[in-house]
Amino acid sequence: MTDNDLKELLDAEAQRINSVDFVAEDPVQFPRRFSDQRDIEIVALLSSTIAWGKRSMICRNADRMLALMDNQPYRYVMDEGYEDLPDCNIHRTFFAKNMRHYLRGLRSIYSRHATLEDFAGEVLKGVNDHASWYLAQAINRELSAANGETDDCRCLPLGLDKSALKRFNMALRWLVRDDGIVDLGIWKAIRPSQLYVPLDVHVGNISRQLGLLTRKANDRAAVDELTAHLRRYNPDDPVVYDFALFGIGVTGRGVELARSE
Repeated sequence: MTDNDLKELLDAEAQRINSVDFVAEDPVQFPRRFSDQRDIEIVALLSSTIAWGKRSMICRNADRMLALMDNQPYRYVMDEGYEDLPDCNIHRTFFAKNMRHYLRGLRSIYSRHATLEDFAGEVLKGVNDHASWYLAQAINRELSAANGETDDCRCLPLGLDKSALKRFNMALRWLVRDDGIVDLGIWKAIRPSQLYVPLDVHVGNISRQLGLLTRKANDRAAVDELTAHLRRYNPDDPVVYDFALFGIGVTGRGVELARSE
């Protein structure tokens, strides 16, 4: 498969998967339920945080999580409703105590900033590369300070020098990409060109089979390598190919051809 063939495959798959039909079975549906930017931001972070495992289970538990917040996430955060949240399992190894930890930190941010985007704009002044890692580090500081200087890796990863930041990069894709189809595109503090691919095991495996990734570990260096390769095909919007890699992973389309050449 030539480089041009691969680009054509990725473009075609991205166009096929990046459609309104994708929303109904994906966690992106949850921030899309809201119109207030602060609600959208909170739900994007929380829904992406629990986005591992079967998509049906993720969506079921995200729906239940919103119900715990009376479907008014910003009000719930600012009224400190999470302090009355009974101990319970939210999703797999993410529990009520982890949710409380996260929301205390978000309340601290919103007490000083009109939106999380405003906070991001302040943090990322002068930052061009690795914006998501800088922002995750800043949010982690807020979470720690709001919880008596304690950390919680269930909210955001702590080892940011190595972490692929898969779920956080997915939340940023939702908030930043602005083609008006699946992603919401409400943030301007980060440009689509600054986004990084949400890398998990499946995306990593497909990317290696297609010759887009050589690194064996699914870590931050692999995200750099894969995203740099995709920027060659679409420098303004490299993460649109997240849809393509998802689609190829489901159908296997193009993988056999890549293996045979």
